[in-house]
Amino acid sequence: MGVEKVYLTGYTGFPPRKEITKTALGAEEMVSWEKHEDPLPVLRTLKSEGWQIVALEIAPEALDIRNFQASDRVCLVVGHELTGIPQELMDLADATVMIPMLGKKESLNVAVAAGIALYQLRGL
Repeated sequence: MGVEKVYLTGYTGFPPRKEITKTALGAEEMVSWEKHEDPLPVLRTLKSEGWQIVALEIAPEALDIRNFQASDRVCLVVGHELTGIPQELMDLADATVMIPMLGKKESLNVAVAAGIALYQLRGL
């Protein structure tokens, strides 16, 4: 199973942009993506189409991602590195997962965390 689409929302950078092209090494041309200012309508539509909405967040109710079984149609929601996922988006989530960490730090760069989570959720 591959990535069907990446939804970029808010102030997230999007192609064409030289920093993305340099970092992605052409992958930005291989993955379907859409840019939306507001993620709320996107998540509502995906949920109504039967997608499982999974929030990646440090929260008391978060499940260890290693023990979470995702459906075949899963949408991973990642938030702002400092403020996390807004509550109105969390309210749409079917599940909340977290990446367990050792040591004193409790968070990762959002791009790194998304990569780890997508790898784990797809069972690759």
